[in-house]
Amino acid sequence: MTSQQTTLGEDTTTAEELAEGQREISIAEFFEKNKHMLGFDSGARGLVTAVKEAVDNALDATEEAGIRPDIYVEIREVGDYYRLVVEDNGPGITKEQLPKVFGKLLYGSRFHKREQSRGQQGIGISAAVLYSQLTSGKPAKITSRTQGSTEAEYFELIIDTDTNEPEIGTAETTSWDRSHGTRIELEMEANMRARQQLHDYIKHTAVVNPHARIELREPGLDEPLKFERATDQLPAETEEIRPHPHGVELGTLIKMLDATDSYSVSGFMQGEFTRVGKKTADSVLDNFRDRHFGRELGWPARNGAPTADVEADIQSALYEAVSNKGADATDVFAERIANSLTERERTTYSKLVEVVGTETGKTFGATVRENAVAAAWAELTRFGSENDEGDDLDRLTPTLYELVDDATSTRKDDAAVNGLAERLAERFVALGDDDAPNRMRLTLADLKTLVDEAADTTEEYDDETFGDTARENVVESLWSRMETVPDDPPDVSEIAGDRDTASELLEAMRETDILSPPTGCLAPITAELVEAGLRKEYDADFYAASTRDAEVHGGDPFVVEAGIAYGGDIPADGSVELLRFANRVPLVYQRGACATTNVVKRIGWRNYGLDQPGGSGMPSGPAVISIHVASTNVPFTSESKDALASVPEIEDEIELAIREAARELKSYLNKRRSMAKRREKQDVLGRILPQMAEKVAEVTGRDHPDIEGAMARIMNNVGVDRERDGETVTLRVENHSDRNESLEITEIVSAEPEGLPDGVDAIEMDEEWFVNWNPDVGSGETVELEYSLPTDADADATVDGVDDEKLTVNA
Repeated sequence: MTSQQTTLGEDTTTAEELAEGQREISIAEFFEKNKHMLGFDSGARGLVTAVKEAVDNALDATEEAGIRPDIYVEIREVGDYYRLVVEDNGPGITKEQLPKVFGKLLYGSRFHKREQSRGQQGIGISAAVLYSQLTSGKPAKITSRTQGSTEAEYFELIIDTDTNEPEIGTAETTSWDRSHGTRIELEMEANMRARQQLHDYIKHTAVVNPHARIELREPGLDEPLKFERATDQLPAETEEIRPHPHGVELGTLIKMLDATDSYSVSGFMQGEFTRVGKKTADSVLDNFRDRHFGRELGWPARNGAPTADVEADIQSALYEAVSNKGADATDVFAERIANSLTERERTTYSKLVEVVGTETGKTFGATVRENAVAAAWAELTRFGSENDEGDDLDRLTPTLYELVDDATSTRKDDAAVNGLAERLAERFVALGDDDAPNRMRLTLADLKTLVDEAADTTEEYDDETFGDTARENVVESLWSRMETVPDDPPDVSEIAGDRDTASELLEAMRETDILSPPTGCLAPITAELVEAGLRKEYDADFYAASTRDAEVHGGDPFVVEAGIAYGGDIPADGSVELLRFANRVPLVYQRGACATTNVVKRIGWRNYGLDQPGGSGMPSGPAVISIHVASTNVPFTSESKDALASVPEIEDEIELAIREAARELKSYLNKRRSMAKRREKQDVLGRILPQMAEKVAEVTGRDHPDIEGAMARIMNNVGVDRERDGETVTLRVENHSDRNESLEITEIVSAEPEGLPDGVDAIEMDEEWFVNWNPDVGSGETVELEYSLPTDADADATVDGVDDEKLTVNA
């Protein structure tokens, strides 16, 4: 029969012809056709992305050099294109590195570092250069002057997309009025439709980088947008850390094993990973041994039959095994070993070897010791054989029966439990091979298989069900009694050459409890500066901020910070303004795809005093919510770095940070509502009390009653009153509230006061005297200040330290 292959036509394309069409694709060539992946999918967004990449680079460069950033951004219309200029006062870039920094994708200094930085991949600014040349055909113009240089370096370059290398058109020295820094000039096809996003990016960058000064000039602006520094304090310097064992994947581990100079696994762990000392390395090795070699079952020295005497049996077996060494020496040796084994709770094969070796010392040779170990182990694990009295000797099943009975339900039939114990014993005895002793050594996976087989057989023959939970309990109980073996682990090169062994080491690393990575690699903004940034750009009535402790995701440490501004000039209509940041960089686009947004939406904001239509989604009201995630490896949803991926550990910390700040907002709003009610009540009383006093005087025919102190008593306020009797002035403070109060009272008088008590000062300024009195007044107490003042002098008091709504001043 003719095969299908022989009927193919002569014109069919061959594999060789297909192979001729295969060629390597440059990374620059790839992004040339997929520029949308980097955030350059339109002219409007492309301009914002280019500004972002240039400003981020400028901030990183200045901070690394310990320089407070001064950044200038200018956008101009030039014919059919827009020209973008970004200048900074950073340390500058050397002549040798400058072309590669701007003209080569995936070239940078931060990709291999485990420390916080805005850029890591070495794509951003070179992608902006690529977008510029693709849309305008014009080269990037770069000027850079390093600190201490007399002249600047000037380059014009494009990226060769076939080779991903810079193609330099001009390279020369030039003069520049900056003593150090970098300037990049790009022309590109763009538009200003994303003006609001551009302004948001610049403003939010100023919020989250309060140490930076930024100026933006663009078409249509009468005055440049200037964002001044709120602090001279630079972010804390970060330190690079080694990878954490919990964040390494298998391929990376094998690569590290191949590259290390360490011979032993312990040396490799301590030398290549953070938070791993000798004690932790030993824990990893024990877990690795459990996976690679398995654990050993240990057995107690028990009789196993009514007429058996395990100690005598062990002595007898040992005496027979080493009888050629003399009766006295053999008797002493056999007795010591038997005593040692019967005193122990249980003994594994490896422990037995150690015990025998300790007891024999140099008296007996290796062969004799091996014979002794074999004889003693045979007695400890006797199963299914008769003793001298003709009884079946089974030392294993009673031990396993107790274990199975404890691990399974009390409703299990004794016969079934005993049947499972016997079948387990049968399988343990059958382990090993003829060439080596049966050490009863099993990995956890092998132990699970053995228990399943024994349980299946028991169910078949004893009509008793052992479900998944019972089986898991038996496995867990057995595994907890088994002991890690003392065998030396494979060396590093051996593990690197065997994928399965490397996988066992990886799982051992992940199972071991290891301290979280150090946080010196991070530079969070701090709650104080988060609040300072919000105060600088938002005129609000209330501010709160929180910085969480560091947590770990995938071996990478991260810190979440949150801030809230409320009231003031913030618009009350519509949803709150959400500011999203990662490593001090604003995230302008893809808000709906960001984990930060999802967390904000799922919080019940009504509990914190904000409106939330439907009880879910973005809250409404005059508020700004700021979220910052700092990490050595921020998990973005794409290369454009516009949104955080949904990582449970990070989402949990975002929610906790927001709730910390929101609790302060709730307290503020509750207090404000309470104060509003007090003001309303006080206003009503202020209108009613004089009318009531007048009516009382009219009805009773008496003098008009004094109501000056009544308001404070009714409202449970702190009352401040002044009485004058000739030249004597008495300032009286009565605390009608239920808490102690500390007041700051300034009495402003038009003549010099006399007779002031110690601790009360009078300062003269512009022919007025300021008397400063700071009394502490307990609940229900009254304190007084008495001094002398000419009768024609004026006096007026201002009181601080108590909310206006809780204060009644008649002075």
